[in-house]
Amino acid sequence: MQAALQRTWIGACLWAALTLWGSHATAVEVNFQPVAEGVYAHIGEMGARTLANEGLNANLGLLVTPAGAVLIDSGATYQSAQQIHAAVRRVTQQPVRWVINTGGQDHRWLGNGYFKSQGAEIIAHARGEADMRKRGGDHLSGLQASLGKLAEGTVPVLPTRWLQGTDEKLELGGVRLEIKYRGGAHTPGDILVWLPQKNVLFSGDVVYVDRLLGVIPVSQTKPWLATFDEIERLAPAILVPGHGRVTTLAVAQAQTRDYLRALRAHMKQAVDEGVDVSAAVRSFPAQPYGSLLNAAELMPGNASRTYLELERE
Repeated sequence: MQAALQRTWIGACLWAALTLWGSHATAVEVNFQPVAEGVYAHIGEMGARTLANEGLNANLGLLVTPAGAVLIDSGATYQSAQQIHAAVRRVTQQPVRWVINTGGQDHRWLGNGYFKSQGAEIIAHARGEADMRKRGGDHLSGLQASLGKLAEGTVPVLPTRWLQGTDEKLELGGVRLEIKYRGGAHTPGDILVWLPQKNVLFSGDVVYVDRLLGVIPVSQTKPWLATFDEIERLAPAILVPGHGRVTTLAVAQAQTRDYLRALRAHMKQAVDEGVDVSAAVRSFPAQPYGSLLNAAELMPGNASRTYLELERE
């Protein structure tokens, strides 16, 4: 009976998420919506970081337990972290006990300073520390240039607790969280946050839907696909991606996994045959992914960086 009720709740929340979260406001507005019992997500804008969205163009998660709340990612700035906290308080009066950074992009962790000042423990994977240290200053400079006064107060504050293993189990208020690390993805420290009792997965930047993923200089597509293999093994009923609407495994496979596989296969053949990188980029069959937001802007860089990665392999 309990399992049947859980399936009913999950189905209702997923339907609402898929049908109601198709559009976004022109200015940042943090709003956590339920995806399962005690589990919420804020769906960020899918375009670039702008003054209007205050750099918060990514999804966030919230888990409410009897012993406190867990926030998944802290936002891009100190000031947006304050807005995130206000949105949390509209859902629950429980204190934010933990903040989990799912990766090394600015909108995943540059709000840490605010939540640390509120007494939260900040958690991330140790394999992301070097990336955070190296790029945190550059992230902040970019945000200051685009946001001006809205970036004031922001300082790159590192996590206070570093996880070490490939599979780490945490528990708060009787609710289990499993942190999965398979070598990184979009950034070296990218992790999955799995809620087995809820059948919900927060993927961070391992999964993009509705918009094209970005292969940036620190990305590694081989472990990215290994991390996706773990998502398939878990087979979540509800998948909250790093960018895009709450989704299903099938959509994530089509828009993230299949694109990465196609990139790697095409570029491996080009490298093996000695095809020049420029020609390899031009000949990549991009049409199946051309309808995704930002595809035209991101395709060339994604292809060239994947080519260079295959050369190193």
